[in-house]
Amino acid sequence: MYFAMASHFLLLGILGITCSVVLASDHSPLQDFCVADPNSPVLVNGFVCKDSKLVQANDFFFSGLHLPGNTSNAVGSRVTPVTVAQMPGLNTLGISIARVDYAPWGINPPHTHPRASEILTVLQGSLEVGFVTSNPENRLITKVLQKGDVFVFPEGLVHFQRNVGYGNAVAIAALSSQNPGVITIANAVFGSKPDISTDLLTKAFQVDKNIIYQMQSRF
Repeated sequence: MYFAMASHFLLLGILGITCSVVLASDHSPLQDFCVADPNSPVLVNGFVCKDSKLVQANDFFFSGLHLPGNTSNAVGSRVTPVTVAQMPGLNTLGISIARVDYAPWGINPPHTHPRASEILTVLQGSLEVGFVTSNPENRLITKVLQKGDVFVFPEGLVHFQRNVGYGNAVAIAALSSQNPGVITIANAVFGSKPDISTDLLTKAFQVDKNIIYQMQSRF
């Protein structure tokens, strides 16, 4: 009996130590800021910190989100990003922002952000938005938004926006990463360099090979 109880408490102790180790993580910055130094030769997951004595207000500043983006392109939209590449002060802070402009009936094509969730606020116009859940369900969740409406796209899921009005539309997107990344589905699949094998894509999309050739030629 004594041996059984001793073994029981020993097991609880081991589990307690294990849980403490598993939960010991640091999700918060360890200093006030870590302004990115893009010129550093040191490679890290993100950017090396600039010497804090050299940090200026402009490291935390960006001007331009009031300017309309040029939507005269094939999809009729333009994204103006403010990530760590545009604002070095975002390094390690886990946030970024973007302005998205849409011509009438323009789209922000189906895409994913591999490193961020996105929350979108409509400033002008009407947008049809949606995302698709993961396999095997692949359920489309969609809604039409008006000025002032907010919608969230979970991290990594394919999502899109379309201007369903006859005037221009504008939205602001906030993202939970300093460098959210973007994978536009059509560009990635049909415009990779070198090309993905035509035979592979023919099987994947269950279409004639000539259709794949045509799609690849467009991208």
